[in-house]
Amino acid sequence: MHWYEKLNQYFPIEEMKSKEHMETLLKEQPGIYQKDEGPYHVLMYAEFDYFIFIDYLFVSKESRGQGLGHKLIDKLKKKEKPIILEVEPINYEDTDTEKRLHFYKREGFEHAQAIGYKRRSLATKEINEMEILYWAPNNESEELIFTAMKKTYESIHTYRDVHFYGEAYQPVEEVLTYEEDSNNQNILDQLS
Repeated sequence: MHWYEKLNQYFPIEEMKSKEHMETLLKEQPGIYQKDEGPYHVLMYAEFDYFIFIDYLFVSKESRGQGLGHKLIDKLKKKEKPIILEVEPINYEDTDTEKRLHFYKREGFEHAQAIGYKRRSLATKEINEMEILYWAPNNESEELIFTAMKKTYESIHTYRDVHFYGEAYQPVEEVLTYEEDSNNQNILDQLS
């Protein structure tokens, strides 16, 4: 099965980029947008100077629980850059969402408490809320993670969006929000 079909069968339609969009990113931004593919996995990610964004990580059901996901994440961690990704909030009717979140927590990822992410899907027209998770090898701030997410949104998610989808995604300032006092509140919660 082609790598795109694997991703398309696993991820919800509102999270999927078109095949043409992803192939164009691979071709036109080869130093940034990358694919790591094997018989049992597909990892699509963007590597920038100061961070890595995981766009899609798929591990086939046959090989889950055998450490493949851990090996793929570990390979990225060795680059010693913050790693960022978007996950859908836990849906208790979909056990995969809970498993994904537990997997990333085991790998040392944290929720970005101060960052909000809501984007209208061009496929379904519905507003999708996503949670931002990150791994920070040098205790990078959520402010840096927010800046990295904005860069990802503008250079990966909306790359030539009108060409691929016939319309533009919302501007970054409508999609991503940053609440500075959220970090302070979390610190206060931990101290009490």
